[in-house]
Formats: sequence, C-alpha cells, structure tokens
Amino acid sequence: MSEKNGGKRDGFSSKWGFILACIGSAVGMGNIWRFPVLVSAWGGMTFLIPYFIFVILIGSTGVIEEFALGRAAGAGPVGAFGMCTEQKGNRKVGETLGLIPVVGSLALAIGYTCVMGWIFKYAWMSIDGSLYAMGNDMDVIGSTFGKTASAGGANTWIIIAIVVSLIIMSMGIAGGIEKANKIMMPVLFILFVFLAIYIALQPGASNGYSYIFTVNSEGLKDPKLWIFAFGQAFFSLSVAGSGSVIYGSYLSKSENLIDSAKQVAFFDTLAAMLAAIVIIPAMAVGGAELSEGGPGLMFIYLVNVINGMIGGRIIGVVFYLCILFAGVSSIINLYETPVAVLQEKFNMNRLTAVVIIHVIGCAVAIFIQAIVSQWMDIVSIYICPLGALLAGVMFFWIANREFAEEAVNLGAPHKIGGWFYPAGKYLYCALAFIALIAGAIFGGIG
Repeated sequence: MSEKNGGKRDGFSSKWGFILACIGSAVGMGNIWRFPVLVSAWGGMTFLIPYFIFVILIGSTGVIEEFALGRAAGAGPVGAFGMCTEQKGNRKVGETLGLIPVVGSLALAIGYTCVMGWIFKYAWMSIDGSLYAMGNDMDVIGSTFGKTASAGGANTWIIIAIVVSLIIMSMGIAGGIEKANKIMMPVLFILFVFLAIYIALQPGASNGYSYIFTVNSEGLKDPKLWIFAFGQAFFSLSVAGSGSVIYGSYLSKSENLIDSAKQVAFFDTLAAMLAAIVIIPAMAVGGAELSEGGPGLMFIYLVNVINGMIGGRIIGVVFYLCILFAGVSSIINLYETPVAVLQEKFNMNRLTAVVIIHVIGCAVAIFIQAIVSQWMDIVSIYICPLGALLAGVMFFWIANREFAEEAVNLGAPHKIGGWFYPAGKYLYCALAFIALIAGAIFGGIG
C-alpha cells in the first residue's frame, strides 16, 4: 500500500519494536483468564506437555506464514490474499475472501472493547481503593461485576478504552503502536515477575506449584486434552489471518522473520506461564478452587483472593495494571487490520481511518454489552479459525512453493529447512481446519 501522495508506507523502526508489538497482540485475555484454568483443569504439566508441542508446531509454521504473507504483499489480508489469487488470474477472489479475517478482527476488537471497559474500570477501582474496600464480601464483589457487565453498565469506561486505543493508533506504527508496546510489554513482564515472587512467599503457595508441575501419564491418553491444548496454543499465538498478517506487512524486508516468530512464540508462552504461576498458587493461598475461567476468574474470584492477602491493595493495583497493558496491546492490533483496509482500499489518511473504525467500534461495543460473551464465542469459534485457514491456503496452496520459501527466507541469514513448506501445507492447514471443526463441536476450544 502506498500513502495517499505516494509517500513511504509506515512500518516498524526496529526488529524488537516489531517483536514486542506482536507479543502484545498475542498476550491477551486468553493467557490470563483461560490458560491457568486449563492448566488446573487438565492436571498441570499433563496439559503443558501437549501445549508446548503445539506452540512449537504452530509457531514454526502458521506464525511464520502469516508474517511472511503480510510482508510479501506489503498489505493486510485483503491485499495479501489478492496477491496470491492474482497468480491464478483472479485477484478479486482473493480480495473478497480477505474481507473475512478483516471482519473477524473488527468483530473481535469490538468484543474486546467491552472487556477493556471493564478492565479500565477495575484498574481505576484498584487504584482508588474501592476494589479493596469490598473485602471478601462475595455478594458485593459479584454484584459489582454483574452491574458492570450488564447493558449500559460500562459506557464511560468503554469510551475511555476507545480513546486510549485511538490516540495510540493515530500516532502511526512506529510512533504509536511500536512505542506503546516498547513500554507496555517490558512493564507487563516486570510486574508479572513481581507478582510471582510475592505469591511465592505466601503460605500455601507451594501447593499450587506442586500441582502445576505434576504429570499424569493416564491423562495424556485423553484425546480431549490434546484438542484443548491445541486450541489454547492456536488462539494464544494469534493466528487468524489478520493481526499477524498486518503486522508482518509493516516489517522491513531485511529483518529475519523466522527468528522473530520464535521470539513471539517464546514470550507469549512465557506470559501464559507467568499468569499460571501467579494465579494458580494465589488461588491455593486463598483456599479457592480454580474452577471457572473467563471474566468470573478475573473480576470476581481473584478480587476475593487478592483482597484477602497481606498487601492486597497493592497487589490488586499491580495485577490490574498487568491486565490493562495486556488488553491495550491486543486491542490496538485487532483494530489495525480494518484501519489498514480503509487506508489501502480507499486511500484514506491514517487519522481518518483510525477515527472511523474507532467510532464504529465504540458504538457497537456499547450496544452489545449484555451479549458480549455470545458475540465473542461466534467470532472466536468460527471466524478466527476460518481466517487462519484461508491465510494458510493462500500461502501454501494458492501461491507456489518458490514464492512461499522466498518470502520466508528474505532477510534470514540461513534458509529455513525443506521441512517448512510441506509441514505448513499439510500439517498446519489441517490443524487450522481442525480448529474450526473442533470449535464448532465443543463450543470453542480456545
């Protein structure tokens, strides 16, 4: 895509700026309110073994593929898919199919905007002390979240979340998204490490650690365990044919995207593990069962646990700042894909595109507050894995092998092994298809 007056397209100014932005897009609510629950439900290391296997498989195929597809096209999914089908004589087909992950990204961003409204509210409540003042009164804690997550319950906070995202994105890729993630991601990891150390010093935390690092060989024989471990890895790495494609399009052709993909997979997994070794031992300290994921874990059960700890008010502030940074970094990635489409297809300047998309996002988010859970289920179960599958098919099946390997190897000091193309074409695309089908069968696997 070219700028309106033929200027140079914006992009990341450094390799680590790109990596931190991609880590930010991958480190989201799934790492914090779903991963620890799955680790607990499926027996600690019993779940982690297949999870690590799938992270390696997807990170070394799908993540690399989406980065390479975006960089080769210099565009988001609409332009990238169009580039692939153009080789077969029909660019329009690819551009039309490319709208599917764009719609998915926008829809997911809108759902996330509702959640971000809740997070901004709870972060502020932790700072002003009103969250800690609830003590361990589960009726008050539960009713507070119930009112927040109801129709019209977080209008002001949704607007605040939208304004923060709009400001960051309006500053551009290097000046806004990259700089924001260079601050948020290191702080996120530092705060999580602080929480992990603090929780480790609490009586009873050892019970949580022993559970995390226990392996049940019988449990590894359960096919359902492998399906949910795969689903968590698949969705955690943010392969959906949208965010990773658009961020890849801003990456310099001189950068080694193979190495970048490894870094993103590693730090995303590290963030998930940090969340697990904070939340599971914390629940053990509080004597609570880690039996429910989703918003209930973060806005009800953990509020009760944290408020019961020594220094709970400070821990609450640190915890919700972590959640805030993880959420903001994810939401700006989700909104970037539709913003880029307006720039690419309608030649809009960035500020206009950012404002239009955020106004739409704000209006719809306020409207769907009472049904956000169902909204997110539809998007994550059907549209996101379909977007990932389409991106994989475009790159590995529609485009030829020579194109795919050249796109991946560009900027790398050593060429990727001959295993990559067949692994991506057959194994990864099959996994993306399984994510779609299994999600529909089980009502979501990630």
